[in-house]
Amino acid sequence: MTRTLAVLGASNTGKSTLVDRFCTLEGGAIQPAAAPGEARVAGFAHLGERWQAIDTPGSIEALHVAKAALLAADVAVICVTPDPDAAPLAAPYLHAVAAAGTPALIFVNRIDEATARMRDLVAALQDYAEHPIILRQVPIRDGDRITGAVDLVSERAWSYREGEPSKLIELPAGMIEREHEARESLLESLSEFDDHLLEELIEERVPPSGEVYALCARALAENKVEEALIGSGLHGNGVVRLLKALRHEAPQPEALRARLQQQAGLTESPAAVVFAGGYRKHMGRIALLRAFETLPATRPLGGRAPGQLSPADPREQRHLDEVAEGEIVQAVKADHLAPGRLVTQGAVHDAPGWTAALPAMLHRLIAPSNERDGVKLSGALATLAESDGGLGVAQDPATGGALASLQGPLHLRLVRQRLKDAFGLEVADLDPSPAYRETITKSHDVAYRHKKQTGGAGQFADVKMTIAPTGRGAGFSFAETVKGGAVPRNYIPAVEAGARDAMEKGPLGFPVVDVAVTLTDGQAHAVDSSDMAFRIAGRRGVGEALEAAGPVLLQPIHRARIHAPSIFTGGFGPIVSALHGQPLGFEPDPEARGWEVFEALLPAAALPGLANDVRASTQGVGWFSESFDHYEEMHGKAAERIVQDHAREPA
Repeated sequence: MTRTLAVLGASNTGKSTLVDRFCTLEGGAIQPAAAPGEARVAGFAHLGERWQAIDTPGSIEALHVAKAALLAADVAVICVTPDPDAAPLAAPYLHAVAAAGTPALIFVNRIDEATARMRDLVAALQDYAEHPIILRQVPIRDGDRITGAVDLVSERAWSYREGEPSKLIELPAGMIEREHEARESLLESLSEFDDHLLEELIEERVPPSGEVYALCARALAENKVEEALIGSGLHGNGVVRLLKALRHEAPQPEALRARLQQQAGLTESPAAVVFAGGYRKHMGRIALLRAFETLPATRPLGGRAPGQLSPADPREQRHLDEVAEGEIVQAVKADHLAPGRLVTQGAVHDAPGWTAALPAMLHRLIAPSNERDGVKLSGALATLAESDGGLGVAQDPATGGALASLQGPLHLRLVRQRLKDAFGLEVADLDPSPAYRETITKSHDVAYRHKKQTGGAGQFADVKMTIAPTGRGAGFSFAETVKGGAVPRNYIPAVEAGARDAMEKGPLGFPVVDVAVTLTDGQAHAVDSSDMAFRIAGRRGVGEALEAAGPVLLQPIHRARIHAPSIFTGGFGPIVSALHGQPLGFEPDPEARGWEVFEALLPAAALPGLANDVRASTQGVGWFSESFDHYEEMHGKAAERIVQDHAREPA
């Protein structure tokens, strides 16, 4: 049976280098890099066992890819650097494994660059971790250099050697006190989950290493702790120790299968999970799935044939007649196997909710360079969205064009590149215009007569109306106080329809809101009056009244909820103020340890700037969600500029 680990972490933490080292430890070859923004599956052997590592992208804009990898992972390895100040970069991944229930190890990579104490790093990471982090190893230092590590369970010391296995050495005399202190802390942490170990510590008995190893394995499998090991993927230091810990302590695939079944509320165990996908030119849709049981290629999966099955390694171009339990494979021409699905033999089910992407922070209009490619673009975007959990596609209500909701500017570049590579589409992208509106500031009475004679039956309608502003958010209302049948009742709905027509575009060029129209009087002609005549009169009369009633521009105001580590939220007030917004305060994030939610009201036009500022001020890990809150009046040169720019736009 093949076991699977997901390697997570921020960019520049050495994830891919670590996975490459896994592959070459026993003479294997490095697997090709994945396409940008996608996960890479790399198989390797260790001590006679088969493993698969899912190497995930490190950008926060690809966090949904890392989350999806946890659907197929028995255990996660979170790569971090030894700098305590960079601990917030690990926070999204610590939160992801906690939400998924995936057992996780922390690998302090690039340990040769360490200058801070490991206890300070662990304390900094602990601010964001739901489970206790226990340090399994401490570094051996020679001045400012890290030369080896001490395993706190076996109490054996190892000296690092470039490109070779570490060498077992005597514990340096200067390390004895520090090692005893660190081991005592490790045992105290583990004793919280084992009464026998607690008794041994109380009675000052030294527990045997075998007992501690077994307890570490149980605590990891039960997802009670996150162990931290140290090393360097680039230099090969500590990698064997990490793999041995995974070999002995990571749970078997049955645990993942049962957990996913319980989280998704399924009555039967899934046969496979589809965790990633994409679209390739000349191949079509592809899906990466992990089998939880032996799957013959002829057996239905999700109620239909699974398509062509081949190894996940792109270098192996061969068809598989059977997928072994635990293996990750690629399915081609299986359109029903979309990423983020649990699959039984007869049905396809949605994955648990923790796999969802962060709310989109960037919205862009996508237009083809060649106008004839409009239909092709719509289909291509829909296809990409099926395999990209962070991409949303809709029709822009103002222009009718394709509106893409994205995780950020890097995600936008990836989508554009995928459109070019897979579909041959060159596209441009633009900011969508905020949904400006207009209203009036005073009441106005208007009398309008529509009269037209062209030979034969003519058109006649006479109306008198009052228009008045209403409360913000009240919308449009129509009433009538006509007496004596001056306007026959069968024509009154036509007057209302005309008034509604006038609301579609006011004197400033925008839809009109929050206006009440009252029909007070009028006159009809026995022959020439008609529904059409009264509708025209209603539209033109209200149009004249709107111009005279003090039209004013309304800008949409959105409520933004900014999520970020608490150390960053103090800087959001000035950012929001600079964007002409109103800070509302902050509170602890109930779903993320060590994070806070900062609320603010901002003009819709400021949201693209907020996205950039949030990422820049939070080392790239902050994000926000937003929703429309209300409209407010806009005056001065800024409003004049918006009206003028809108007037110059093509109809």
